[in-house]
Formats: sequence, C-alpha cells, structure tokens
Amino acid sequence: MVRAVAVACSLLVACGGDDGDVMFPSNYKSSYVEVRDCRPSSEHDLHKIVVYAPPATAAIYLARTDPFPIDSLIVKEEYDFTDDACAEDLTWWSAMKKTSAGWVFQRVASDRSVIEDTDLERCINCHSACVPPDGFDGTCAVP
Repeated sequence: MVRAVAVACSLLVACGGDDGDVMFPSNYKSSYVEVRDCRPSSEHDLHKIVVYAPPATAAIYLARTDPFPIDSLIVKEEYDFTDDACAEDLTWWSAMKKTSAGWVFQRVASDRSVIEDTDLERCINCHSACVPPDGFDGTCAVP
C-alpha cells in the first residue's frame, strides 16, 4: 500500500499545479479557508503550522463527520518553532491530496520548488495513524 501511494504521489506531482510540480496553486490564500490557526506541531519538526483548504474541503475538515472525497487538498504553511504568530518568513509548505490510493504528500520550499515528493513514508506512516479524537480521516491537526 505504501509503495502504491508513493507511486500515485509521483504521478500526481508529475501532473502538477500552476507551478509545474507543486500540487496547490500559488494564489491559494485568495480562495482557500484557514481551518487551523498558528499552533505548534510536534509531527512537523516542531514547526508552527497554519492549515488551509479549499471551501468544500474546509467544511469537511471542520465538521469532521464525513470522509474527504477524492481530490481533497490541504495546505500547511510551516514556520520556525520560535515564530509564535506565524508572521515571519515561511519555512516551507506541506501539502496533502487525497487520491483513490489514499493521501499523497509533498513538501515545497518558500520559492515554490518541490523539496520532497518521493520519499514520504514518514508522512504516510504518521497520517495513517491519525484517528479520532484528535485525528480525522488522515488529518492529524485539530481545527
């Protein structure tokens, strides 16, 4: 299963977003909804994270009752652990998209170059363990 998800991620990333290999649009903040404010995340190298999602995905993320449909997309802005307001320079983004094979993951630098999209076993292992009450359908962060 892990290998299938990694292959699916490679195929998804090859199709890319508006910046070639990036799976989310550069103007995501103009249409996405903030679903989690600036808080620490021990699972993300102790970075502070802010989570965004398109409106339909945001509604599911916040309600936590129905599973995410295929093509759901979640974007996490990651900031240095000392940045309590998430107001300094972005460290990187982490993104996840649901496919028929499960969630695929990508890490993107602040210049929108893809840092990592092939060796994401750590993401898969962690997110597959995210279950209620704190986790929901592969998402780990409480809204």
